[in-house]
Amino acid sequence: MTITSINPATNETLETFEPLSKDQVTDLIATADDGYRSWRKTSIDHRKRIILNFAHQLRERVDEFARLITRDMGKRISESRKEIEFCAEIAEFYANGAERFLADQPMKDVQADAYIHFEPIGVLIGVMPWNFPFYQVTRFAAPNIMAGNTVMVKHASNVPQCADAIANLFAESGLPEGVYTNLFIPSEFVDPIVADSRVQGVSLTGSEKAGAAVAALAGKNLKRSVLELGGNDAFIVLDDADLTKAVKLAVEGRMVNAGQSCVAAKRFIVVESIADEFLEQFKQAMSEMKMGDPMDDDTTLAPWSTEGAAVQLLDQVQATIDAGATVLLGGDRPNREGAFFNPTILTDVTPDMPTYDQELFGPVATVYVVKDEEAAIELANDSSYGLGGSVYTTDVERGRRVAERIETGMVFINQPTNSQAELPFGGIKNSGYGRELSHLGILEFVNKKLIHLGPKT
Repeated sequence: MTITSINPATNETLETFEPLSKDQVTDLIATADDGYRSWRKTSIDHRKRIILNFAHQLRERVDEFARLITRDMGKRISESRKEIEFCAEIAEFYANGAERFLADQPMKDVQADAYIHFEPIGVLIGVMPWNFPFYQVTRFAAPNIMAGNTVMVKHASNVPQCADAIANLFAESGLPEGVYTNLFIPSEFVDPIVADSRVQGVSLTGSEKAGAAVAALAGKNLKRSVLELGGNDAFIVLDDADLTKAVKLAVEGRMVNAGQSCVAAKRFIVVESIADEFLEQFKQAMSEMKMGDPMDDDTTLAPWSTEGAAVQLLDQVQATIDAGATVLLGGDRPNREGAFFNPTILTDVTPDMPTYDQELFGPVATVYVVKDEEAAIELANDSSYGLGGSVYTTDVERGRRVAERIETGMVFINQPTNSQAELPFGGIKNSGYGRELSHLGILEFVNKKLIHLGPKT
C-alpha cells in the first residue's frame, strides 16, 4: 500500500509515499522516547527560539505551504493562506506564553506551604484530520513541544505532502531528532502505538467512530486522551436579528472550507416571524457561490477533499430527501470533473430522518423554523453533538442568556464559531472532551505535580 496525494479538483495523482513497516515504527517510538529524555531538560527559552523560528518560516513561505494544502485536499487558496498565517499565530502564542502558562502556581487558602509544578509526561501520539492539514497539527504539536513532550503524528492519508512538509519544517527550524515524528502508517498501526508503554497520551481530531475507538484503547491502557470530534452546530437567528448581517454570516459559517469544518454552522434555526425573509436571502446568497479551480482567487466554492467524500455526502442528502425533506436549493452534484457538490438547502427535516442528528460535512444547510426563542433553544440542544454554536440578535445581553443555555463547548454571539489561539477550543457530548488552544491547551498533557513544603509559617 502506498500513501497517495490526489488533487480533488482534477483527480490527478500528485505524489506517493511509502508507508513505514511495524519495525520502523517501533524504532521511531524508541527515538521519540530517547528524544523526550533530553528535550524535557531543555529550557523554555531554548524551545521558544525553535518554535518562533518555525512560525517565522511559516510566514516567510506562506504561498509555498498554502499551495500544498490546496493541492492535497482542495481548499481555496485564499483560505489556505489564512490557515498558514493562523498556524504562525498559534506557534507564537505558545512560544511566547509557555513560561507564564507553566509557571509554578502557589496554593492559596490552604494550611500548607504548597504549589503546583507543571512537568511534561513523555511521548504523545496525535491522529490528525485532513480538513485543516497544517492547523490541526500545529495546535497539537506547538503547545506540547513547548511543554517538553515529544510528539508523533499520524496524519490523514490524503494529505501526505502537507504531513511531509510539516515534519521537514520542524527539523529545519532546529528541532532535534525524535521531538517531532511524522508517521506514514495505515490506521491499524495506531492501536499498538497507543498501547506502547513509552507512549503517554493520544490526541485525536476526527470522526465520532474513530474517537470512540481511541478513547476505549486509551482507557484500557490508562493513557490520557483528548478528543475533538464532529459537530452539528446550531446557528440561531432570533426575531430581532439584523437579517442582512445574519444571512451574510450564515453563508460564511456554512461554507468555510467548502463546509468541511467540525465547527461550521450546520443547523439554521430561525424564529418563524422572520423565517421567510431569511430563507429568501439565504437561498439567493448560496446560489451565487462560484464553483471552480481552488487555485483561482475568484473561486468561492472549492471541491471536496476526495471523490469518496463527495459520494458519501450525496448519499446522506439523498437519504434525507427520500425520507421527505424539501430541497430548497441544490441537493445534487454538478456534471463536471472533480469532487464538487452543489450548494444545498434542505427544509422540513424531522427527527425521524437519517441526517437529523448526523454531521453533514459539506455545503449542505438544514433550516428549521421555530415558534420562538424557547423553541430555538430546545431544538439546538436536541443533538448528540455539542461542539460550537452561534446566536444572532441585536440585543447582546439576550444573546448571552441564550448562549448560556446552549449545550455546547463554545457559543459565539453575532459571529460564526471560529478558532483563535488565545481561546479554548473543544466540545461536550459526542463532540469529544478536553481543550485545545489557549492556556488550557498546553495543560492537557502535563503532570500537575503538587509540591508540599510543610505547614505554613
